[in-house]
Amino acid sequence: MPKMKTHRGAAKRFKKTTSGKVKRFRAFHSHILEKKSPKRKRKLRSAALVNDSDMKRIKKLLPY
Repeated sequence: MPKMKTHRGAAKRFKKTTSGKVKRFRAFHSHILEKKSPKRKRKLRSAALVNDSDMKRIKKLLPY
């Protein structure tokens, strides 16, 4: 059986942590920022963890 390939689009969007969880970056921080409050923009800069309900799909895309 051949090796599984990493989904390159997912590899650019997600990073695995040392504990095995998956880190993601937040949406809505690329444009139309004028109307968003500074507090909201600051929150969007920080990374978040992928929800448990999505973890199975992400792990399939990132086998290594």
